[in-house]
Amino acid sequence: MPKTASLSPRRTVVADPMVSLDGMLREWLPRQRWFAGKDRPVTDLGLLSMTELFPDCLHLLVQTGPAGMPTPGGGTPAGDCYQLLLGLREHLSPRLGRALIGRATQGPLAGLAVYDALRDPRSAQLLLDRLRYPGRAGPLRFECDPSISVPAGLPPRLLDAEQSNSSLVYGDEFILKVFRRIQPGVNPDLEVPGALAGQGCRRVPAPVAWFRTRHPQEATLGVLQPYLRDASDGWTLALRALATGADFTVRARELGQATAEVHLALASAFPADTHCENGGTAAAMTERLDCAAHCVPALKPFVPGLRAAFGALATCDPGPPAQRIHGDLHLGQVLRAGREWFVIDFEGEPSRPLAERRSAHSPVRDIAGMLRSFDYAARQRRPWRPEWARRCREAFCAGYAFRAGWDPRKKHGLLRAYETDRAVYEVLYEARHRPDWLPVPMAAIERLAVRGD
Repeated sequence: MPKTASLSPRRTVVADPMVSLDGMLREWLPRQRWFAGKDRPVTDLGLLSMTELFPDCLHLLVQTGPAGMPTPGGGTPAGDCYQLLLGLREHLSPRLGRALIGRATQGPLAGLAVYDALRDPRSAQLLLDRLRYPGRAGPLRFECDPSISVPAGLPPRLLDAEQSNSSLVYGDEFILKVFRRIQPGVNPDLEVPGALAGQGCRRVPAPVAWFRTRHPQEATLGVLQPYLRDASDGWTLALRALATGADFTVRARELGQATAEVHLALASAFPADTHCENGGTAAAMTERLDCAAHCVPALKPFVPGLRAAFGALATCDPGPPAQRIHGDLHLGQVLRAGREWFVIDFEGEPSRPLAERRSAHSPVRDIAGMLRSFDYAARQRRPWRPEWARRCREAFCAGYAFRAGWDPRKKHGLLRAYETDRAVYEVLYEARHRPDWLPVPMAAIERLAVRGD
C-alpha cells in the first residue's frame, strides 16, 4: 500500500489515515444495514488497503477484528473486510447531510468532513466514468465487456432499500452493485451471470463492467449490469396480490418455470457434480440448528423435531445431482418485467463463506427458499393467509416440475429438510436484526417440527 496519497494541492495523507478515521468508523459501521457485526462491538479496526480513487475520495478496505462469536456455519470468525468509499471536504453541503460520517479532529485528515461518497452524485458519476473504460488505480482493476457501450453522463441515484450491499442506478439504464463485505475470490454475482450469458440464458442480466482488487488478495468489489426499468420485484407483486385479492398462482407457476430454466442453464455452465451426499448435508444442518438454538432460546423446545427432519434426510432419496445454484432465492431476488421473470443477486447468503457459496448444492435448496418466501408474504398482515401460501407453493412446484422434468413435491424428505434449514436461518437472522418478524419463521418451525409438512 502506498504510504502517501495526494488528495489535493492543499492536503496530503501521510501513512495511515486511520488515526483520523478510527473513532468515527467504529461508531458509523454498526449503524449500516450491510454491516454484519451488529451483534458484537467493533473491537479492532485495521487498514488493509488505501487508494485515491479520484480527487478528495479515498477507497479503503478495512478489517474489523474477531470477536469470538459463533456463526451460523460454526467456527469463529477471523474478522470481516469492508469496502468504503470516503469523500473528504472542508465544507459539506446540506444535501449531503445524510452521508456525513464525522469530522476528523486529529491526524492527516484533521478539519475535514468525512462522508459516504456513494451518496454524493459527483463521486457516483466519477465512479461510473472509471467503469466505462478499462484501467487501474493502484491495486484496483476496472474491466468491462467491450461489446456494450455505457453512455456518459447518466444521472446516478442510490437505492435506499434494505440490502447487504449498496446499489447505484444510472439513468434507469444500468445498476451498479458495490459489495460492502469483501471476501477473497470471485464473487458469484459476477461469476454466475457471466457464465449464464455464455449459455444464452436471458433470465439473468449479464455483467457490463466490474472492478476488483489484487491487494491484499484478489477479490471482486462491484458489478455493473443492465437495469430492468419498470420491473417489479416478486415480493412487491405478491404483497399487492394479497392486498387486492388478485390471483397469484399463475405468476407463481411461471416463476417456477423460470427458476427451473436458470437451474438447467447453471448445470450446463458449471462442471457437473455427483449426487448430493445427504449424510454430510444433514450433519451440517444439525450443526447450524444447534448453533441457532444456542443463540435463540425460543428454538430449543423444537430442536428434537427439527433434528428428526435432518435425520430423515440422511436416509431418503438423494434427489437431483448437486450443481451451482442461486443460494439465497426468494421473492425479493426475482423481477418481473413485462410478461417475463428475471433472477438477480447471485451473491448467496452473505453470512456464508464465499467458498461455500461458490460450491455445488442441491437445487432443492433454492426451491425451499422460494417456498419460505411465499409463507413470509402470506404472514405480513393479520389475518395470516396460509391458504394463499399453500396455493402459491403448489403452483411454483408444478411450474418447476413442468420445465425441469422432476417434481420437488415428490422429494418430500429433501424438501422438508431444506425448508427446515432455511427456517432455522431465518429465526437466527430475525432474532439478530428484526425481532418483530421473529413470529414468522417461528410459525414455520412449529409446523415443520410437529407435523413435518
